This record gives sequence, C-alpha cells and structure tokens, in this order.
Amino acid sequence: MSTPALDRRLGLRDAVVLGLGSMIGAGVFAAFAPAAAAAGQALLIALVVAALVAYANATSSARLASMYPQSGGAYVYGRERLGPFWGYLAGWGFVVGKTASCAAMALTIGAYAVPQHQRLVAAAAVLAVTALNVTGVQRSAVATRIIVAFVLVVLAAVVVASLSEGSTGTRVLVSLSGATAWGVLQGAGFLFFAFAGYARIATLGEEVTEPSRTIPRAIGTALAVALLVYASVAIALLTVLGPDGTAMTAAPVAAAAAAVGAGWLEPLVRLAAVVAALGSLLSLLLGVSRTTLAMARDGHLPHTLAAVHPRFRGPHHAEITVGAVVLVVVLLVDVRSAIGFSSLAVLVYYAIANASALTVGGSRWSTGLAVFGLGGCLALAATLPLPSVVAGIAVLTLGAIVFGARRTARTTS
Repeated sequence: MSTPALDRRLGLRDAVVLGLGSMIGAGVFAAFAPAAAAAGQALLIALVVAALVAYANATSSARLASMYPQSGGAYVYGRERLGPFWGYLAGWGFVVGKTASCAAMALTIGAYAVPQHQRLVAAAAVLAVTALNVTGVQRSAVATRIIVAFVLVVLAAVVVASLSEGSTGTRVLVSLSGATAWGVLQGAGFLFFAFAGYARIATLGEEVTEPSRTIPRAIGTALAVALLVYASVAIALLTVLGPDGTAMTAAPVAAAAAAVGAGWLEPLVRLAAVVAALGSLLSLLLGVSRTTLAMARDGHLPHTLAAVHPRFRGPHHAEITVGAVVLVVVLLVDVRSAIGFSSLAVLVYYAIANASALTVGGSRWSTGLAVFGLGGCLALAATLPLPSVVAGIAVLTLGAIVFGARRTARTTS
C-alpha cells in the first residue's frame, strides 16, 4: 500500500524561513573562534569559501531530493545512485558527525551559560533534552521562528554596538598578509559547521509548491541571508577582538559585547546562545535518532535501535543510545575538537551527495556545481586539524568494517 502524499502548502517565504531556522543557530556563537585561529585576518574569505561549498552541496541535494522524496538524505541518494556501501557510509558519517555536533551544541550551552562549569552544564543539557525526546516533546515551527527572530535581534545589537564603539579605523578587516591557502580552507572547514543546516530546504520536495522552481530559489535566498548575518558578525568580531582575540575565547560573541562596554548586552548574548544551542541540540538529537532508526531497520545497525515506544511512538532505544554517546563525547572532548570532527564527517556525507548528483546528468551548471561541491568537500575535510582528520577517518573506517562484517555474515548464513 502506497503512503499518502504530503500537502504542498509551503511557498518560497516559508521555505526560506525554515532554512534560516536550521542555519541561524548555535554555530554562529561557536564556529568563529576555531575559524579565526586557522584563517586569521582572512576570516571573511574563509566564510565566503564555506558558503560557496554549502551552496553547491545544497543544490545537488535539492536535485536528488526531487528524485527521491523520502527521509534519509544522502543515505538514500548514495544507496540508490552509487550502491549500498556508499549509502551506508553517508548514513554512518551523518550519524557520527551530527552526534559530535550535538556535543558541540551542548558544550556551547555550557560555555555561554556557566563557563566555569562548562562540562557539567553541557552534560545536564544532554540529559534533559534526551528525556524530552523520549517523551515525544518536539520543537514547533512557531518556536523555531521565535528563536531565530530573538537570535537575529541580539546579533544585530552586537554588530551595531561593535561598529559604533569599536576602533574600526585601526583594524584591517580583510587581509591575506600572513594567511595561507591551507589556513583559509581550514577556517572554511570550521565555518562549514555553521552552515550545516542549509540542506533542510532540500528535504521539502513533497511539501512546497512548484518544488523545481521554489527549492533552488529558497536555497539561494536563505544562504545569502545567512552569509550576510555571518559576515556582519565576523566583521564585528574582527573590529573589536581581532583574529587573535576571537580565537582565544570559547564565547567570542559575548566577549565582543563585553569588550565594547555594553554590559546590558552581554547577558542577552549569553541567553541567545543558550536558547539557540538548546534548540539546535533538540533538533539534532531528533534527526540523529531518526537516521539511526532508519539504518537499524535496514540492518546496518543493531535491530534493537529500531524499537518504537508503545506510548510515545518515538525510537526510544535510538534516542537513549544517541544521548548516551553524546554524553560521553561531552565529557571527553572540547568544543573545537567536536566541531572539527563533525565538520569532517558531514563533509564526507555531502561529498557522497555530490558524487550521487554527478550520476544524474543535467545541465553544465548543475554538473559543474556537483563537481565543485565534491572537490570543495574533500578539500575542506583534508585541511581540518590533523586530530580531527585522523579521528574522522578512524570512525568512518570502523563503520566500513562493520558494514563488511555484516554483509559477509549475511552471505554465509
């Protein structure tokens, strides 16, 4: 029996708002510090590079979403276009990468809420959100709009205060002096973390009006707005803190508010960061647990993770397991390591999406974007800090070994 089609009720504005809701979150409060450490005064150039790679990835994902309008993203695209192994590797990369993202979000909550007890607060946040997920509580679309609006207002206030009170005349905001191509690409790899929610638009193929026309326009518009917001914040941070000052703090936006003497603004910044990170953590845990459920149903993960709670109708085994793994990561790594590992795994995920898009054919423009997206993902992944690359390759290799072992067991049974 075929499942009923979803209602096409979302127009261009709705799709743009949903995309911004996925992008304008906790990443803007956390990703600039490691990116500034890598790119230095070329931070804005790294931001543009990250945005271009994100646009190519989102465009390829949108084309594939119109062909395969089902949950799973590149897990489905890789399986259908490249074969079961590549689909599995994409799904595995998504699960482990977004699990690290959850840890980064939780650590961001701790850094902005109670920096003296960052890990304790982060662990408490993971436990609380996991409990909410298990009982079936989800963030509504209205709440998403409220969170995004609040965050945008606070960020705008920081930018205005920084540009009006900061010593804009004494700093060069964009310079290649001392910058290297490696550092720019590494900074872009960190900043890619802040754009990671953009592909949410590409999953709306069954719910938007005129998807072939609306989705590409919504992706371009949402990414342009997000880039404008991020660029404004980056300029504010470079103006007030400089690249070194931005790199040295775990809470750069709050540090900028404090540096310009806007004492009334710093608590609002910390509140906005906590609210955004909590919203992102809730959304990420929901997404990772659902992908875990799908992979368990397909036999790629233990079958017990496919269990659905009889009362709350959620994948409670998957939710508890993902929450436990995130809790362990929070207690063992810092936010920069979590962002680096997450970026690498998610870049591999999108590299597989672009490779899948190349098998579809199409115009020179769409093919060129897929080639650029594939090359960009691999380049950004390769230039991330060595510990993140080694850890990412090790975990992805572990996933490949598990896939091979399960496939061999099925063949011999």
